[in-house]
Amino acid sequence: MLDVLDIHTHTIASGHAYNSIYEMVQAASNMGLALLGISDHGPAMEGAACKHYFRSNRCLPREIMGVKILFGCELNILDFNGTVDLDETFAGALDYGIASLHDVCIDPGTKAENTHAYVKAMDNPKVHVIGHPDDGTYEVEFDELVRQAAAHKVLIELNEASVRPTSYRKNARANAVQVLEKCAQYGVKVVVSSDAHVASDVRSHRYALEMLEKTHFPEELVVNRSVDALMAALKEKNDLFA
Repeated sequence: MLDVLDIHTHTIASGHAYNSIYEMVQAASNMGLALLGISDHGPAMEGAACKHYFRSNRCLPREIMGVKILFGCELNILDFNGTVDLDETFAGALDYGIASLHDVCIDPGTKAENTHAYVKAMDNPKVHVIGHPDDGTYEVEFDELVRQAAAHKVLIELNEASVRPTSYRKNARANAVQVLEKCAQYGVKVVVSSDAHVASDVRSHRYALEMLEKTHFPEELVVNRSVDALMAALKEKNDLFA
């Protein structure tokens, strides 16, 4: 399987990552990536950039060192109605958004509440990806999550930080397998992401790719295979709000 892109990466603007945008791009170039997405944490995360940082991304070149650049955000879901921490004014400049649940921003609810939070976040036109839904800290009804992702044209993330053996996320490997089974069942596209917080982790997808192989996941549902596949998937969501 081709693996030409990584769209879940963090820079020093996230407050707890360690490299600049240009250092992350240099790593992506060294790895031979065609596309890198910068998705710093939204402003509700302690130490993260203010909302103006995300609106100012227009000043960034969209190709650096031969690597195509997208500028997104890992949006923090703040309540069980799917509210995220950038409103339309400040999220409008983003190329994409990843919506995630983090325990520093919202306490875990019931399985129904957590699932509802993700599903309502999908209604946001800037939410293109559901981030690490495998984290058992937030129990989720995976069948409902993936069925709704299909309806909302939203990608499901297979997160390397979740599925590596040293993962700190609860039951993440077993949960990720269940999520992949549902994605295959409903034809929902997935994006493999490093969740890199340091340049050396850019395109660190080893365990995620091994999981795709072991579960015989359909290659045509993995957008990492080409830039065109990713851009087409993002457009599907955008077209719902055109």
